[in-house]
Amino acid sequence: MPIPHFDPFHVPGGALKRLPLLKAAVAFIAAVCLCLCGLLFLQLEQSRRYDLESARTASANLTRAMAQQAQDTFQQTDLVLTSLADWIESDGFGPALQPRLQKTFARRVQALEQLHGLFLFDKHGHWVITSFEQLHRGPGVADRDYFTFHQQNTALTTHIGPAIRSRQNGDWIIPVSRRLNDQDGNFQGVLLAGIKMSYFDRFFESFSLADQDEMVLALSDGTLLARRPFDEAKIGRSLAEEPVFQHEPYGESVGTATIRSAADGVLRLYDHQHLQAYPLVVTAAMSEQAILAGWHDRAFKSSLIVAVVVLGICLFGWVFVRQVRNSERIEADLRKAQEALELIATHDSLTGLANRRLFERALDIEFGRGARQRSPLSLIMLDIDFFKRYNDTYGHVAGDHCLAEMAKVLKGCCHRKADLAVRYGGEEFAVLLPDTNLQGALALAEQIRRSVIDQHITHAGSPTGYLTVSLGCYAFVPSSLDSIEVFLQRADAALYQAKHSGRNRVAALSMEDGFDTLARSDR
Repeated sequence: MPIPHFDPFHVPGGALKRLPLLKAAVAFIAAVCLCLCGLLFLQLEQSRRYDLESARTASANLTRAMAQQAQDTFQQTDLVLTSLADWIESDGFGPALQPRLQKTFARRVQALEQLHGLFLFDKHGHWVITSFEQLHRGPGVADRDYFTFHQQNTALTTHIGPAIRSRQNGDWIIPVSRRLNDQDGNFQGVLLAGIKMSYFDRFFESFSLADQDEMVLALSDGTLLARRPFDEAKIGRSLAEEPVFQHEPYGESVGTATIRSAADGVLRLYDHQHLQAYPLVVTAAMSEQAILAGWHDRAFKSSLIVAVVVLGICLFGWVFVRQVRNSERIEADLRKAQEALELIATHDSLTGLANRRLFERALDIEFGRGARQRSPLSLIMLDIDFFKRYNDTYGHVAGDHCLAEMAKVLKGCCHRKADLAVRYGGEEFAVLLPDTNLQGALALAEQIRRSVIDQHITHAGSPTGYLTVSLGCYAFVPSSLDSIEVFLQRADAALYQAKHSGRNRVAALSMEDGFDTLARSDR
């Protein structure tokens, strides 16, 4: 059975749980790394949002600049057409007036940088007057959309049509035209101003944009008029099916959206604005890659710095954890060594029973507990009969084996955890029984005596022919006035009485009755 360990420095219930330093260190290091990564994420996310918001502001400003430029360009052209149309409708464009009109057309074109030329066509679409010195003699413009539009519409408002190539010299122009009526309101012809597409190209080029950024001037129905970067194949193409036109309600004057282009797969920030006076829309598109180029660079550098810091923390943590593990291992080894030393100091090496040092500690503790609780304390002292003869007959090795067998018997008979079996010295043993009266001590002593006999250990030097023991019992309720030495003396006196009475028996001593000898013999 287990031998109770008595520690005079142990305070029941006062032990503090050891802080799990290794787990705490790992958790702390992980928390620090997670906090660093979390702060990096929040900082990068905030920086990304700031860059995108700045790009939205820049895109809105760019769109307003484009809208203002387009508004001014077409308004100046419209004013020229309006003044010329009023003059022509009032005075006509007969042969006598044509030289003067041609010079006026030329001066107006020179005054406005955006104008490619001014053209006057009669009601059949034939060339009448141009701002160029040489009148074009080729086919007329009756097949042009703007001419057909004015033939079919009586409105005298300015019409802006899809971009076309000029039949004068082949340049790309944006046609701005007005209908001319005679005095009776009948269709008389068309007055046309061609705006250079290169004018918008130069305006677009004045802005510092990335390669994947776009600037677009289009009709409200989505027909492309001018674009940066310039792509001749896309001029006149309808953008109505483009994601930006479908995503944004282009009936609104201003709008912003981030859309992936169906043409090249580039994610762009689109901002558009409708002109108030003309059926035109301008769009500025900035690629998200260009917008976030600086952010990506900062993110890479910040992430690299944080990664180095986290790596350093992890390396430090790894070293620290190893040190903690080594310390715990050393502490565990020291604890085992301390327990081994404690076991050596408090237990007999031959029998494994408690020695006198542990026995004395136990007596101090049980005396105090018995006095506080008024509970009985019993002690059994026992001695192997004729053990010197056994050693002389069978040798000391057999004697040691006999002592070990005796220890097994005591361990087998002491069933309670509080019972303490002790090798008191030589062939003498003791059993301390807390909270046990004399009757309980006598019963256990008799059980021990019978168990020794049942071992059938041959002893030629004993009158019985086998190994026997003599036992003395003493029990009392200790008080603060009682002495441990007296307690031991009385138990030893009971053992002496058992040996004096013939051995192989149990004797008891009580304060009231004196000696009470109980003989137990197999003879």
